[in-house]
Order: sequence, then structure tokens, then C-alpha cells
Amino acid sequence: GCVLECRVFKMKEARSRRSGSRSGAKQIISRRQFLSAGVLASVAAVGDAFLIEPNLSSITEVDLRVPRLSPALHGMRVVQLTDFHYKPDKDEALMTDVVEKVNALQPDIIFLTGDYVDADTPNIVPLLGHLSRLNARHGIIACMGNHDGWVNSGEYYRGVFRKLGIDFLINENMKLTIKGESLAVAATDFVWLGKPDPVATLKGVNSSEALITLVHEPDYFDTMLRYRDHHLQLSGHTHGGQCRVPFIGYAPQRVKYGKRYLYGQYAQKNSRVFVSRGIGTTGMRVRFACIPEIVSITLVGSLGAK
Repeated sequence: GCVLECRVFKMKEARSRRSGSRSGAKQIISRRQFLSAGVLASVAAVGDAFLIEPNLSSITEVDLRVPRLSPALHGMRVVQLTDFHYKPDKDEALMTDVVEKVNALQPDIIFLTGDYVDADTPNIVPLLGHLSRLNARHGIIACMGNHDGWVNSGEYYRGVFRKLGIDFLINENMKLTIKGESLAVAATDFVWLGKPDPVATLKGVNSSEALITLVHEPDYFDTMLRYRDHHLQLSGHTHGGQCRVPFIGYAPQRVKYGKRYLYGQYAQKNSRVFVSRGIGTTGMRVRFACIPEIVSITLVGSLGAK
């Protein structure tokens, strides 16, 4: 009886060992699969950030309220492009795609809000070749960016843009008459080491007029509000963070004068600022969960305001 019991015990012990061995093997395989999946996801994310997203372009459609906008101008379509940081050897196909998409939108006005170059002034020449193919019913209006001002004078940019028929505003404004109604557009100088002058920028703009301001650095919105409420400001500069955490939209990197207003639409008092994530890249040519952006804006007044 003892011999039989010993044999039964040994058989149970062996089965228990084999079962434990199989469980351990499953655990090891599970861990290996998890690690492999993590590595593959990381490789895919890096590939997307460096090789795919910087070469794509997207269209963001948004309704933006312009206080005191005439009902006759309600529903106008304007396009904002910003932060090109153009690199001829890398961005040729991207800009060709951007121009085609913008022209297909048939915008009434196109606004360019700065940073045409990164740190190399000659790159503006091939970029201008692309910009010369843009079409808008009531014109194209541009302002300075900080990278532009760091490498050349505002007068240089004003000259080369105006040769293309693009109005280039620096601490000044202009009045558009569309359908018999007035729309004021004003633009400051760049903020980061530039000389923005809100008083000069707004000189002659009546408080009752609809106003759109172009300011490259979005955080200057708070300063502009001290001089004029009831306006819409369009800005770039932040690249939307350039790399963002998917799904939650958090951007770990923020830039000077672009920390308070990072991406999208914000309201203060009776005014709004919209910050675009832009077209190009600065530093490493990398984007993640932050595809280059064409902003297609429908202007709305008090009726249908959002």
C-alpha cells in the first residue's frame, strides 16, 4: 500500500511540475509578446514622426467669429497658412500639395502668418515660387514671423512679397471693401526680439469696424486686447507643439510667446485668437500626432457665431 501511495504521489508531483513549466512558458511568451509589441509600436511611431507626418497636409475647417462683421460678409471663406520653415530639398512636394489644396478651396482671402524661412534667407526664393501660385478672390495678406526677422529685415520681405502682389503688413493695417462693406486687417511686427507696435498697427481702425489681426506669436493676444477688444487674431509660431500625445492632445514642448495659447481657438473678453499648427518644422524635421495644417475658416458674425 505504501509503495502504491508513493507512486501516486510521484505521478502527481510530476504532473504538477509539467503544469508549472507550461504556465511559466506561457508567462514568458506573454512577456516577450508584450515587449515585441512595444518595440514595434515604438519603431512605427518613430517612422511616422520622421518619415510620414512631416510630408502630409491636412485641412482643418473652423467657424470663427469676427465681432461687428457685416451680415453681407457672413460666410466668407479665408485660409490661414503659417510656419513654412521652407527647406527646398525636403518640402517641395509638401508645398505643391498645399497650394493645390488651398486653390481647390477657392478662398476669398489668404492670410500668411509668418516664419517663411528657418535660418537660411535664400530659401525664401523657392518658397515664393509656390506662394505665387496661390489664388484668392480678394487678395493675400502676410505678416512677419520671428525666424524671418532673425535673418533679414522686414523691408526685405515686404519688397519680395509685394512683387507677387501679396500685401505684407508690419505694424500697420489696410481696409478691404467687399460687397460694399469694410473689413480691416492689421498686422504687428514679430514679437520675439522684434518691435511690435499696437498703436501704429491699429491707427485709423474705427472701433465699430470688423477687424482681423495677424500676429505671429499667439501670446501677444493679451497685449493686443489692452489696445482693442472685439477682434479676431490669427497666429502660428507654436506648430501646435509639433509633437503631441495622441488622443489627449498634450504637447510636452512649448515655445516662448506660445505657452498660453498653443493650438486651436481661444476666447478672451469679446475677442478670439486662433493658433494654427502650421506647415513646416523647425529643429528636427519631425511631427507626431500633429500633421501639417491648412486652416479653412468660415467667418461668422453675431448670427451663427460659435
